[in-house]
Amino acid sequence: MIFRRKGKNDDPATNDAATEESGPADVRAEGPFDSTEVDADVLEAEDRIDLGALVVNGMPGMELGLQVDEQSGVVQAVLLMLEDSALELRAFAAPRSSGIWDEVRREIAAEASRMGGTATENDGQFGTELVLVVPVEDPEGQIFSQTSRVIGVDGPRWLLRATVLGRAAVEPDAALPMEETIRNVVVVRGDEPMAVRESLPLRLPPGAQPTPTEEA
Repeated sequence: MIFRRKGKNDDPATNDAATEESGPADVRAEGPFDSTEVDADVLEAEDRIDLGALVVNGMPGMELGLQVDEQSGVVQAVLLMLEDSALELRAFAAPRSSGIWDEVRREIAAEASRMGGTATENDGQFGTELVLVVPVEDPEGQIFSQTSRVIGVDGPRWLLRATVLGRAAVEPDAALPMEETIRNVVVVRGDEPMAVRESLPLRLPPGAQPTPTEEA
C-alpha cells in the first residue's frame, strides 16, 4: 500500500463514522479510497493519473487506455493492461445511506445467465465478487468462453466496479498487480447531486489515446 487513509488512527470520531459507512468488514481499510480520505499531495503526486472521477496509479509496465463512446465522445471506463491481463474501472453514484453492490451484483449475475453463461459468487479481497464465464464470439465467428472477475466496492456515495480480464481472471499470481491497482484507486465523487447509478464523469488526460467502444 502506498498510502493510508487520512486520519485513520488520529480521530476516533472520524473512525467511527467511517466504520458505519463502510460496514463491519471495512474492506476499504487499505483502499480504494475516497478523495476526502487522502491528503492533497497524494492526489497530485507525479505517479498518479487524474482521470476526473478516478485517480489511478498503475503498476510498472501497465498501459492505460480509455473506453470512449464513438457517438457521444463520453469516456465510459478506464482500462489498465499488463501483459495478457486487463483491468476495467468504472465508478457510479450511490445513495449516502447504503451501498448498491449487492443489488448490482445480482443484476450482473442475471445478465450472465441470460447470455448462456454462469456467475459464481466468491469471497475475495474486497468482499463478495463474481466470477463470470460467458460465451463470446471472436472476429472469425468462433464461440469461446470468456472468464472475468467482477469486483464491486461500495464507498461514500459511490460504487467502484472493477472487472479483471485475461490471465489475471483465472490465475491468482497474475491477479496481484490488478488487486494492488484497485487498492490504490482514489474516487473523486464531488458534492454535486447525481442520480443513483449515474456514471461518475471521467475525462481524458493530456496525450491519452482513447479506446473506442460501441457500448452504450
